Amino acid sequence: MLSPNRAALDPIEMASRDEISALQLKRLQWTLRHAYENVPHYRHAFDAHGVHPDDLHSLQDLAKFPFTGKSDLRDHYPFGMFAVPRDQIVRIHASSGTTGKPTVVGYTKRDIDTWANLVARSIVAAGGKPGDTVHVAYGYGLFTGGLGAHYGAERLGCTVIPMSGGQTEKQVQIIRDFRPDIIMVTPSYMQVIIEEFARQGLDARDCALRIGIFGAEPWTEAMRREIESKSSLKAMDIYGLSEVMGPGIACECVETQDGPVIWEDHFYPEIIDPVTGAVLPDGSDGELVFTTLTKEGLPIVRYRTRDLTSLMPPTARAFRRMGKIVGRSDDMLIVRGVNMFPTQIEEIVLEHDRLSGQYQIHLSRDSHLDKVEVHCELQPSVGYASDTERQRIADWVMHRIKTLVGISTHVYVLPPDSIERTLVGKARRVIDHRPKSS
Repeated sequence: MLSPNRAALDPIEMASRDEISALQLKRLQWTLRHAYENVPHYRHAFDAHGVHPDDLHSLQDLAKFPFTGKSDLRDHYPFGMFAVPRDQIVRIHASSGTTGKPTVVGYTKRDIDTWANLVARSIVAAGGKPGDTVHVAYGYGLFTGGLGAHYGAERLGCTVIPMSGGQTEKQVQIIRDFRPDIIMVTPSYMQVIIEEFARQGLDARDCALRIGIFGAEPWTEAMRREIESKSSLKAMDIYGLSEVMGPGIACECVETQDGPVIWEDHFYPEIIDPVTGAVLPDGSDGELVFTTLTKEGLPIVRYRTRDLTSLMPPTARAFRRMGKIVGRSDDMLIVRGVNMFPTQIEEIVLEHDRLSGQYQIHLSRDSHLDKVEVHCELQPSVGYASDTERQRIADWVMHRIKTLVGISTHVYVLPPDSIERTLVGKARRVIDHRPKSS
């Protein structure tokens, strides 16, 4: 393991576990009191559970307090979860609300400063430095990605190209002409940008980019290898969600690339059993839960992210790390009694050297049985392949899915560019046509 540049780190990033725990306890006590005194939902929820902020004497006592879910934010739409007067909120973000009312988050001036500092810290962890040029291809607007990355890069002292998503041809032109050092974007859209380089007869490995900071959707080690092999950059994983802050809750360190480091001085993580809610020890697989430690506008207590991962010991920094997100508890697909995640299919598709990383899972119901189709496509460099060759590849994928996941599928290997690309936001990997009552 390479030693990090100590001069670029905050002292807390090199602190002892005792120092970190003491700071967390002090800030956690403040958060619980702030939420209880200023958010009616938390006062009612704590009272209903028979707990009070004064009951927190150790970090382990947090397990006595109730969880917060996405439904709580939706039930108090739009501003019912804010803990400060509206005139102290300087910015509002919101989720897309595609499955109901959006979840709305508000930030005080101090919150925005904290967020910018943590994204700046994340960029440093990923290998960035003041003076670098950062190409931001996350979407701007109510989505936290674009502005979160933008303010953090500026805070670090970088030059920002606020490109946003879409206009893929122009993305390539700007990358070639402006020669940015870093790109911040979803990994699936980075795949699209790399494909556009190839479509124009260019090699993405020849561009100036040296760091990619990818987030907003789960992605696998196989996709990391795919992106790095087709570009000139190191692919780094950044984690965030709007309900807790936005991008910059955790980020991988370039020295190790071994999972995002959680900025534990601002966010207290737990791993719980997604069924029972019991807190699990470090190293266990389960659902990630966060409590904010410094947020003023929207303090969050034990927020169930639905992301499935584990907590791992520190390496490049003093803070614990997250394992790769294997999926979301609410995105888990149950097919003929078998639990599966889209990332499992992604790993298999990317194993085959003639397939690109683009895929979709189509679910339907034939009589009383679930039917699964996996659509994947050939690498652009492969070009034409005979029907026999495509079937041979499809048979290989079907066999691997049956062996590793345990379900039977129909696999279709399509020509390049057959699967829809997501130009803004997250890739659409699952299309479920099954009756909603199933």
